[in-house]
Amino acid sequence: MKKIIIKQIKSQIGRLPSHISTMKGLGLRYIGDIVERDDTPAIQGMIKKVFYMISIEKRN
Repeated sequence: MKKIIIKQIKSQIGRLPSHISTMKGLGLRYIGDIVERDDTPAIQGMIKKVFYMISIEKRN
């Protein structure tokens, strides 16, 4: 399965509670955190919700 590398680039302070929960679900806690996740529809939906706080790199 394809992988996605997700990096948090902005703070979660002052964001909507649902966006903070989504970031927690992705496994991101601090600015600069990097996680690798499978490219699934659920993860894509989470990425769309918090796109303004993360950067994405696709991996084969």
